[in-house]
Amino acid sequence: MPTQTNSSTNKPEEVIVLNNVKKTFGPMTVFEDISLHVNKNEVVSVLGSSGSGKSTLFNIIAGLYGVDEGIVKVKGSIGYMQQKDLLLPWKTVYDNIALPLKIKKVAKEDINMKIQKYLPVVGLQGYENKYPYQLSGGMRQRASFMRTLMTAEDIMLFDEAFGSLDSVTRGQMQKWLLEMKDILGNTVLFITHDIDEAIYLSDRIYVLSKIPAKIQKEIVVDFHKDDKDKRLLSHKLLELKSEILKLL
Repeated sequence: MPTQTNSSTNKPEEVIVLNNVKKTFGPMTVFEDISLHVNKNEVVSVLGSSGSGKSTLFNIIAGLYGVDEGIVKVKGSIGYMQQKDLLLPWKTVYDNIALPLKIKKVAKEDINMKIQKYLPVVGLQGYENKYPYQLSGGMRQRASFMRTLMTAEDIMLFDEAFGSLDSVTRGQMQKWLLEMKDILGNTVLFITHDIDEAIYLSDRIYVLSKIPAKIQKEIVVDFHKDDKDKRLLSHKLLELKSEILKLL
């Protein structure tokens, strides 16, 4: 789905904006001056080494942490998916997915209607009565994705969401995520320390330094935008990867 624009300014609609954000925990400064934005329907990655404050950044965007200085603006509902699927082992896939809606006290009939709508979309139809231990790693992540979708349909935050998967399953889930994004028309902000993953998935990449973190560079990934699978075999991927490695 194309990025929606404001007809009066012809600019993309920004759904996440951070301006000059500072965040400290006691004597430790995590961010000194962070500014970034995410446009509606984009896939944007935040790339950095371990300990660079990527998860703290997500917690700020999700409203879990406040900031010491700066401005944070979010337009739309947010779902937050972490590396561990956090599925409750004693509940079925259906009940795990329904949990956010039950917490919101949504009517049982409405819960069922919404779940039945998305089960075939995410490839979980026929798995709803199974338990997490009966699923592969990829299927567990699909269930976690759908539970996140029940929380919010506008903006999805992925914190190293595929980091625990084997390389083959991880590649399959990356491709699946792009397919879901196209079907659902939502906005994706993705945390990763995997450079290939960031280049493959993203429309733009923000490269973070180590703490106190700053934006080293904003990179527009503008090749093979209509068929991101072609990026995996492109010499441009290697060129961009070399550039990013010098920044980290």
